[in-house]
Amino acid sequence: MKFPNSFGSVYKLSGNRRNPWVARKTVGWKVIEETKKSYPIYKFIGYYPSRQAALTALVEYNKDPYDISDTITFREVYEQWSAQHYPKVSESNRRGCTAAFNTCAPLHDMVFSQIKVDHMQEVLDNSGKNSPTLKKIKILLGLMYDYAVLHDIVTQDKRDKVRHLDIRSAGNPNARNRTPFSAKEVQLLWDMSKGSEYVGAVLIMIYTGVRISELLDLKAEDVHLSERWFYVKAAKTEAGIREVPIAEKIVPFMEHWLDKGSDYLICTADGNKFSYRNYLDSYWIPVMDELSLTHRPHDTRHTCVSMLTEAGVDERIIKKIVGHRGQGVTETVYTHIELSFKLDAINKI
Repeated sequence: MKFPNSFGSVYKLSGNRRNPWVARKTVGWKVIEETKKSYPIYKFIGYYPSRQAALTALVEYNKDPYDISDTITFREVYEQWSAQHYPKVSESNRRGCTAAFNTCAPLHDMVFSQIKVDHMQEVLDNSGKNSPTLKKIKILLGLMYDYAVLHDIVTQDKRDKVRHLDIRSAGNPNARNRTPFSAKEVQLLWDMSKGSEYVGAVLIMIYTGVRISELLDLKAEDVHLSERWFYVKAAKTEAGIREVPIAEKIVPFMEHWLDKGSDYLICTADGNKFSYRNYLDSYWIPVMDELSLTHRPHDTRHTCVSMLTEAGVDERIIKKIVGHRGQGVTETVYTHIELSFKLDAINKI
């Protein structure tokens, strides 16, 4: 069906959606001065379960135009924004935005223009999420409000309110602080390591800075003991894929585990790969209980960073060892740290 000029259009969004059909109408044009190109400015009338429903809404709108900002919901703004945004970004970025949107469930069916700062703050406060996730939610809200301002769903002053959302004290009140092992506790581990291979595994984590997932995923073929390094090729972030130096003092522990002949460095009694839950419940927690310690596996990573810092190691080298993302272009792009420098650094602790 060909519509009259300026009548509007309907189209279908991709993916599995409850209301995939969109009705919209061009209400003006925006000219980019630098390129002299013009782009349509759309007013979105609504989102509908079928093409016929969208067409009906478009016809009714043309009979008696109404202010779309009084009807369009948070969910509908997200669906329209994501249809434009998602094709331009990576899969991990899309997953992060989707997770952030799902956390905003109390807002989904609210009229977008009627959402107040208090509504959004309440979502953050009751989310049960920690700072990194709360930051992603705030970014998503900002992007959605940018889109809503551009399409005359809300005014700019509504967008400005997003910056006042507080993510410093919101989130999970039961979140654990990351506490490094003290020098006394590290010495206790050394004292007990002769009688327990699993205490040795804790010391491997402390003196390499690897995440527990990286250690359990580490294959024996990726350990180059004679050259004193191993390769983490599956990591949480791109920066986590790295060559990790092996400190001289943990070589005996590495040799012990390699002698088991498993495909994985750290393995179960029958030579199989550990699941995180199995390792945590069967080995980590019993070791901590026996030594009267209360640490979680991630504390070993913070311990490594703390010990390297106390030893005066350059921050850029520390980040390369533990796989932290650099804070600037110089660190992430132009700084290449050779293995020998990392070995010298790790042997200082």
